Amino acid sequence: MAKVLTIFLGTSPYSYENTVTAIKIAESALKKGNTVNLIASGDGVYCFLKGQKAKGIMNAEERFSELIQKGLKVYL
Repeated sequence: MAKVLTIFLGTSPYSYENTVTAIKIAESALKKGNTVNLIASGDGVYCFLKGQKAKGIMNAEERFSELIQKGLKVYL
């Protein structure tokens, strides 16, 4: 039975591990067929800015874009 998961992200994309954790949880839940909502507030909104040039670390914009295509619903 599919469930609904809502994740709140309020930190900037590259200051803490919170962004990576949110991506991994959302990805796993989507793979299992669940509905995933992500609410970004405060600095969490910066995870969705276009044109990020992260080097040596995961690019938050690209990863969230991939998840959106897989069904992630994002609320800014």
